[in-house]
Amino acid sequence: MPFNKLHVPHDLPAETCHAINDLLHDSLVETCAVNPDDYFCLVARYPTDDMILHPNFMGGRDPKATLIIEIALLKGRSDAQKEALDKDVRRRLREIDFPPENSIMFLIENKPIDWSFSAAGSVKSVLGL
Repeated sequence: MPFNKLHVPHDLPAETCHAINDLLHDSLVETCAVNPDDYFCLVARYPTDDMILHPNFMGGRDPKATLIIEIALLKGRSDAQKEALDKDVRRRLREIDFPPENSIMFLIENKPIDWSFSAAGSVKSVLGL
């Protein structure tokens, strides 16, 4: 059950943000065995002057046009799955004409006790995990 947060430049069109989340979700389903119904995303827009990024750390990028992909998900994916996710997302970004070099992606892993979707309680208690 991932929750995606896209940190994007203020002027990136909403259609592009939706396309990025769609490709991210599809990649998570295919590479990390995520349930297709687990579809959650928040787009956080920022003025380009508010994002301070090294322009060539581990590859060149345009700091004023960089997308940051933050994915919170349940712990348990292998290193191979995470590498496959990274490779697949960058391929898919290229396919929608978003330069993959202008993206940074990171994962935040947690446990079922760390999630709650309703007054019924945590995912751990609701699903009896």
